[in-house]
Amino acid sequence: MQVSNTSQAPVQHGTPSAFDGPQWPHLAPRSIYTSVAVLMGIVVFSASFVNGLVIVVSIRYKKLRSPLNYILVNLAVADLLVTFFGSTISFSNNINGFFVLGKRVCKFEGFMVSLTGIVGLWSLAILAFERYIVICKPMGDFRFHRKHAVMGCAFTWIWSLLWTTPPMLGWSSYVPEGLRTSCGPNWYTGGSNNNSYILTLFITCFIIPLSLILFSYTNLLMTLRTVAAQQKESETTQRAEREVTRMVIAMVIAFLICWLPYSTFAMVVATNNDIPIQPTLASLPSYFSKTATVYNPIIYIFMNKQRICPIEALVKCSIPLIASLQQTRLSYKIEMELKPEILLHTHNFVGATDLLLDHELPD
Repeated sequence: MQVSNTSQAPVQHGTPSAFDGPQWPHLAPRSIYTSVAVLMGIVVFSASFVNGLVIVVSIRYKKLRSPLNYILVNLAVADLLVTFFGSTISFSNNINGFFVLGKRVCKFEGFMVSLTGIVGLWSLAILAFERYIVICKPMGDFRFHRKHAVMGCAFTWIWSLLWTTPPMLGWSSYVPEGLRTSCGPNWYTGGSNNNSYILTLFITCFIIPLSLILFSYTNLLMTLRTVAAQQKESETTQRAEREVTRMVIAMVIAFLICWLPYSTFAMVVATNNDIPIQPTLASLPSYFSKTATVYNPIIYIFMNKQRICPIEALVKCSIPLIASLQQTRLSYKIEMELKPEILLHTHNFVGATDLLLDHELPD
């Protein structure tokens, strides 16, 4: 079934409203709702585990509490909140086939998921920019301290609040979307009120952070390639360049997979009022963004060739959360070949920041 985006909750062929009863088989077969519920169940379990683990070990292990790692904890907190307010509620609603918690909770869910989702999005941008500042030194001999890290984390929440509060005050609104089992900004109904908000949100919470990410990582790669060109005889340096390039590509692709479908779909629908919307298709971008709560920590924290880490006492299985700290020992061999400020490039942008900030090799 296809519905026009000129109405946020149309009733066609006996379809009840999003808050009154199951939307199957009117919007999609029941199997679709069941499949989404299973997916959200997996996301809830996986995201809760990996992000919870990030927070716990960051608290327990002092070496992980360097200022440049604050933003990673901020990302984990945001992802946990998206999981709690978004994926968990979506799981329950898809089992029942409609938004069982009512209009007020719908608005609150839409607000909280948008707020914490954008905090996570901007955390990725701040993460890239902080590393650009420390490594490329555009401000000269700048020392990145705790106050700078706190300011970066605070910015993600203040900026997100600034752009997710307006729908609660009348500039657009939060409504059921797609299969009507989750809520988000109203990019369905059109009109200048909704379209102006969607366009503003698209620029401030997608285009700007994406541009910042591309700018920061492009400069990081250029800096490393300059050093690698000067050290062609060093296999360690060449390997470091390949590793960082691989990580940067993975980071950018992950960001685009998470946010490009949702942003593009919202913009296309908001600016084309008569375009027909297939409910299942309309739901996909939202679920893409929710799955990011699982692969964000995997890419930014766990993705490392090393498999030895000092948290086996906490978790029996070996999880490479702080392998980046161990890897600093391997790449420390090139200390005589690379300038200290370049050393960070060989460590997943995480562990070796302690070398730059504390000038000491991790234990």
